[in-house]
Amino acid sequence: MLQGEGALTLRDRVEQHLQAIYHDISLDISFTEFADDLLGLMRLEVDENTPLQHTNHWNQCDTILITYGDSLLATDEKPLVTLKRFLDDNSEGLLSAVHILPFYPWSSDDGFAVLDYSSVNEALGDWSHIGEIAAGYDLMADLVINHCSSRSLWFENFIKGVEPGKGYFYTASPEDDLSSVVRPRTSPLLKEVETDEGTQYVWCTFSHDQVDLDFRNPEVLKQFVSIVRQYLDEGVRIFRLDAVAFLWKVPGTTCLNLEETHEVVRLLRTLVEHARADAVLITETNIPNRENLSYFGNANEAHCVYNFSLPPLLLNTLVTGDCSYLKQWVMSMPPAQNGTAYFNFIASHDGIGLRPAEGLLSDEELDALIVTMQSFGGHVSYRALENGENRPYEINIALYDALQGTVDGPDDWGLERFVCAHAIMLGLEGIPGIYLHSLLGTHNDHQRVENTGHARSINRHQWNLDLLQEALEDTQSSHSRVFSRLKALLATRRRQAAFHPNATQFTLHLGSAILGFWRQSMDRRQSVFCISNISPQPQPLNLRDINLIDAHQWQDLIGGEVYESHDQQLELRPYQTLWITNLPDHR
Repeated sequence: MLQGEGALTLRDRVEQHLQAIYHDISLDISFTEFADDLLGLMRLEVDENTPLQHTNHWNQCDTILITYGDSLLATDEKPLVTLKRFLDDNSEGLLSAVHILPFYPWSSDDGFAVLDYSSVNEALGDWSHIGEIAAGYDLMADLVINHCSSRSLWFENFIKGVEPGKGYFYTASPEDDLSSVVRPRTSPLLKEVETDEGTQYVWCTFSHDQVDLDFRNPEVLKQFVSIVRQYLDEGVRIFRLDAVAFLWKVPGTTCLNLEETHEVVRLLRTLVEHARADAVLITETNIPNRENLSYFGNANEAHCVYNFSLPPLLLNTLVTGDCSYLKQWVMSMPPAQNGTAYFNFIASHDGIGLRPAEGLLSDEELDALIVTMQSFGGHVSYRALENGENRPYEINIALYDALQGTVDGPDDWGLERFVCAHAIMLGLEGIPGIYLHSLLGTHNDHQRVENTGHARSINRHQWNLDLLQEALEDTQSSHSRVFSRLKALLATRRRQAAFHPNATQFTLHLGSAILGFWRQSMDRRQSVFCISNISPQPQPLNLRDINLIDAHQWQDLIGGEVYESHDQQLELRPYQTLWITNLPDHR
């Protein structure tokens, strides 16, 4: 909380945020007027009551499905209608929330070059379809806040020098010191543009069709506050702040994670939580682990941060059969304060990021992982370093194919390895997010890569719903087996208080081939020992090694086995996971 916050009005708090953001910028408006404008856009009163702090807006029943609006297609039906129909017919109440990736009109990057933030892409449906999904599921939407399309009305107006758009985009000079700028692409940072005011060089962190907005201009902030208000009105509860780490630029710096960026997140947190007490901000910051954690602030910035280090570390663990790096990282992660949580995922619409593994995996480990993934049909995307060299940025591959084997090559344990990955993720402290194509066991889509020319398309398959339903009804298909196994894990997880996202977690030391950690419910009544064999060989386990309390009867929640002796010797099958609890599972 801000110093002296208890005596401050909401206007005072907003003013403090604005003063911290624009401390060295001369504005044509007073901070009080600026604050009143933002409160007006959010329809908030100056003396609005401050929501209770350190409140968890989630529990063990929460799982977020990640999907594009058009990942499922049916004849003569808008894709958003198809998506809701699939969820209603197949999720069985196991998915509490849906993250629909950018559903706005766009020009490139599968939605992340937004043409119009206030509209729904007509090819997907309209706001009524979004509202129907929001009525049945918590809706997570992208606030693509760092940049928008070079073909947007805003950018066209920027070129013409008229509103809205005049002064909306960040410009720099090729003579500026940009040597320290960190970015995830290899294309030139600056794009030369002819405007009515002459030649300008606009800043493009990602691509030349994605032009960075200039938040030094108060009108840009006002626009996004207005957009946030509209999304709340349309039923959005969870906001994903896309690429927010790059928001504020100062030449001569890295232009990454600057203090002004953090203050913008704090401001949005203040406004959003006053507008809807259970609204949630999630920062999407694909950066090294320590920097990523900084977006929690002092429980006053993001409610949740993407746990970006988990995908590469877990993938490395399962293809090498050695959990040492993953275990070391799990031990190092600080417990999230109440009111904050980790957002755990192991696959998404993007690739498996390698920057979050920097300092956690050696260069040799990363090189071996890349070679293995390429042998399984994956691609590698690169970023430019300040010395002009290119460095691997992410691995592009469908997770099911990424786990088809080990560093020794493909084997027959792919399905078990894939399920093991999800069992580990579902057991860890945090809120789980499952990518639709992982839930369905979708394979690499090489044809889509060939059609689009983009490596990320490999994991962005579009399913015909009729063909998908046939695959799911065929109990022998890999899609059906994945779907049923993951749904069973989700059903079990949501019944366990020890899997609350903020429940206690301690790491167990069971050797390099067995990953183990202990979860305890917040009322301390339930314990769950999560134990996974992460190797292709059977592994011995003596229950004595995990110190089960004699006063309790212990049961494996996944397999159902009851352990009569606390000194029992077990043999874990390759990639088998046990969730051993002291409380019976009430199905």
